[in-house]
Amino acid sequence: MPIDPYIVLLLGTVGLAALLPAQGAAADVASGASTAAIAFLFFLYGARLSTREALDGLRHWRLHVTVLACTFVLFPVFGLAARGLVPVLLTQPLYQGLLFLTLVPSTIQSSIAFTSIARGNVPAAICAGSFSSLVGIVVTPLLAAGLLGGSGGGFSADSLVKIVLQLLVPFLAGQVLRRWIGGFVARHKKVLGLVDRGSILLVVYTAFSEGMNQGIWHQVSPVRLAGLLAVEAVLLAVMLLLTWYGGKGLGFNREDRIAIQFAGSKKSLASGLPMASVLFGAHASLAVLPLMLFHQMQLMVCAVIAKRRSHDLEETAGSAGESAAHPVQGQPHNRVLR
Repeated sequence: MPIDPYIVLLLGTVGLAALLPAQGAAADVASGASTAAIAFLFFLYGARLSTREALDGLRHWRLHVTVLACTFVLFPVFGLAARGLVPVLLTQPLYQGLLFLTLVPSTIQSSIAFTSIARGNVPAAICAGSFSSLVGIVVTPLLAAGLLGGSGGGFSADSLVKIVLQLLVPFLAGQVLRRWIGGFVARHKKVLGLVDRGSILLVVYTAFSEGMNQGIWHQVSPVRLAGLLAVEAVLLAVMLLLTWYGGKGLGFNREDRIAIQFAGSKKSLASGLPMASVLFGAHASLAVLPLMLFHQMQLMVCAVIAKRRSHDLEETAGSAGESAAHPVQGQPHNRVLR
């Protein structure tokens, strides 16, 4: 079962914030740096996304609509249904974080990687993840406004303005400047990837430092965390089953169903963390905790599923080859070949 090294870094950042939270002037500096990092992060997202590739992907619109429906319709419906678990399994802040988890867009990199391992439709996974991230910049804040309202910690109508200024404007700027900087971004992909991850670590440190200063961790107990993990395990299992068998019911072939399953059942930590920081402010620490746990869970489970899917295809091909090499007794060999 793979453990994402980045999750270890994230947990280490949380531990650092717990031991040495930013306070006073240091907190102001960390907050300003976090705001700048979020803006730069989404500027890079805009510079990387190829508008031409996204438009070309619209030809497979049924698959993309299916993934978007899973991400922004089915997930939120289950998130709302989980309201009945408060206060039996979840506290109100943890439930708000769980509901926010169901609102964020799908992943791109891991969806593509697992689709490739399982020998699915990789171009469809690329486009589906890109569309989901693009739509999520607008849809996630709107859904949060409608479903979380004033109960979302620091969330308010002003957060929509912050989203536009910190996320949407930098993203659009990256798209506009892509013509001139796209090549540079592509050539320095690894270095800028480290900048991406470093920016998210800074966002996590700032959010959890504010949580420590607010004393918010007194609201979480091991029993509540266990309840949260159980709820997220059920949520992931249900979405994996719905995306796989739902794709079959809609008439998609095996390769498309793999792309739908991996793109439609996953949530993006890279997009969700900056959004939560903007939407929840000082309450972002508990808001992002369910997303961090779900992210690691989906990586572990989907890695196993992807390997199993690839083995299933190999076994099917092997069985077909064996049948051709060993015709049924009593039948002419040339008839089997025909």
